[in-house]
Amino acid sequence: MSADQFISTLNSFVWGPYMLLLLVGTGLYLSIRLKFIQFTRLPQALALLVKHGRSEDGSGDIPPVQALTTALSATIGTGNIAGVATAIFLGGPGAVFWMWICAVFGMATKFAEAVLAVKYRHLLPDGTMQGGPMRYIAEGLGLRWLGWLFALMGSVAAFGIGSMVQSNSVAVVLRQHCHVPEGVTGVVLALMTGVVIIGGIKRIGKVTEKIVPVMGIFYVAGALVVLCIHAVHIPEALMLILKHAFQPASAAGGFAGAAVSQAIRFGVARGVFSNEAGLGSAPIAHAAARTSDPVRQGLIAMTGVFFDTIIICSMTALVILSTGAWKSGLTSSALTYLAFETGLPGIGGLVVTLGLAIFAYSTMIGWAYYGEECIEYIFGIGARMPYRFIFCLAIAYGAFQKVDFVWNFSDTMNGAMAIPNLIGLIGLTSILVKETESRL
Repeated sequence: MSADQFISTLNSFVWGPYMLLLLVGTGLYLSIRLKFIQFTRLPQALALLVKHGRSEDGSGDIPPVQALTTALSATIGTGNIAGVATAIFLGGPGAVFWMWICAVFGMATKFAEAVLAVKYRHLLPDGTMQGGPMRYIAEGLGLRWLGWLFALMGSVAAFGIGSMVQSNSVAVVLRQHCHVPEGVTGVVLALMTGVVIIGGIKRIGKVTEKIVPVMGIFYVAGALVVLCIHAVHIPEALMLILKHAFQPASAAGGFAGAAVSQAIRFGVARGVFSNEAGLGSAPIAHAAARTSDPVRQGLIAMTGVFFDTIIICSMTALVILSTGAWKSGLTSSALTYLAFETGLPGIGGLVVTLGLAIFAYSTMIGWAYYGEECIEYIFGIGARMPYRFIFCLAIAYGAFQKVDFVWNFSDTMNGAMAIPNLIGLIGLTSILVKETESRL
């Protein structure tokens, strides 16, 4: 059995019906226990970004807004461009609906992760904060071996979702449309990432605070222009999403067709890849927030899923469907490129190329921090610098890999991270609810 076949088989097992049930079920369970906080408190959560985004209230490494932008830097990435396109290619238009469902319940999951991360975080000998699933699983549940397992999976997963996938997606686009060799792309991205992560979370926070809002607005603005031009096709695109969420999508043009089970599987898998709710990655960044109120940081964290999936992923999906590009037979970033170029000839492709490069760069910065904190939890502070160096090497290496192998590897590692994290969330729900009710 080849490496590709082994990873594909393992991926099918990890992302089988039990994982989908665990992810969505945990989000639903938390939504009920938290009285659907993602609906009742979303306006308040958005307001907190303005009122307390730069709060100095409490201990921590970076302001709350920088914790959010660091988390968003890792989530707003190729999942929003290549991931959405891959979900539609493999699962049909209905996959978008299941991405939305994943996001709605994922907002409650993300809230829970951030609250527990701040509550159980630790001050390290060098004065920096460390928190996340490895801490709240070990300290809250008393399952140190499971916390250690999460940290191991997180440090490995960073090489897939956080480095190789990103450089691979950028390399594919730049080679096809700008004739840039993969090696050049990989080396440049590795060097640019290394310059930032060498300064730790404080430098990462400062960089992401500047580039995340700019890149998000740039990409959404480009998508809105395309959608305005093709506004007449938007209702049809929405109907395709709703119809094929519950009915098989027949083959059309280059599209091979997809069953409802494929729509659910790839919609949820790519939804998690995009917003990372349930993986346990984002709370590592939120644990570094300078705050004394875990619930307030949880509300701020919750908005990340809203921005990432409900807004940006939806924009990508509607552009792909309204322009008819989804029938082309293309997948990954090439499909999104075609959709934008079809909708806005001469400019649309540039929006995707620049957006993908910037998104991927910011994702690598964010995930470098996640992986570093995980490896630091296992081996101590001395492991930081070696991990940063190896992470940058993985970025350069990923530019040469096959798209299918890299995506499958990332999906498998995501699932491996999610399992211990979701166990921790379910086991600590009563403490989470008590903490939330005492502060809201």
